[in-house]
Amino acid sequence: MKATILLAEDEQAMREVLTDYFTAKSGGDFTVVSAPDGDTALHLIETRRFDLLLLDIMLPGTDGFALCRAARQQGDAPILFVTAREDEQDKLHGYGLGADDYVVKPFSLAVLYAKALALLRRARGLNAGNTLTAGTLSLDPERGIVTANDRRIDLPPKEFALLRALMERKNRVLTRDELLNLAWGWDFDGTDRVIDGHIKKLRRALGPHADCIKTVVKRGYKLEVDGDENQT
Repeated sequence: MKATILLAEDEQAMREVLTDYFTAKSGGDFTVVSAPDGDTALHLIETRRFDLLLLDIMLPGTDGFALCRAARQQGDAPILFVTAREDEQDKLHGYGLGADDYVVKPFSLAVLYAKALALLRRARGLNAGNTLTAGTLSLDPERGIVTANDRRIDLPPKEFALLRALMERKNRVLTRDELLNLAWGWDFDGTDRVIDGHIKKLRRALGPHADCIKTVVKRGYKLEVDGDENQT
């Protein structure tokens, strides 16, 4: 799997280590474009297309949060914060801006690579399965495409993962913890309330097709489809 990755990191030694590791581990399939400061990274975000962004928060010039916001305005490439800041509010702020994951320094290179690879695979729908349908909605995990009445709906990676989880379990109530595990992974260490914000974004993106996503008070969410036999 070939990918172009933006690495925004002000420590030269860290840039070199990550670039060398990702290049070698991928067998040369990953191209890492590094930026030593936030302003350089911002210019790259605005002028180039990236498949994944690795962002430090504390950068000279434009900080990582502003870069995340700018990246989300440009597209839906996965964003992974790699930073020494481990305060929970920083993490929640990052997730609220659209980040997909958060790794705190010091970290294992192998773990960081695995997280990056998982985000790339998820964004490209490489955890393939058969096309899922629910009412007017259709989701193709292999191509990462969602349509409604044959019209395409573009979703960021997290909203796509949430919709897939709900569609795979039609008419079943999923708790916030279950949705976190399905969309973020078992090692997510933030609050389950981050789900509420992403459900709002998902509903907004689906527009008139969002009525099938129901809030179940004090329990969680479910995708409700009339006449479906797979009910629990």
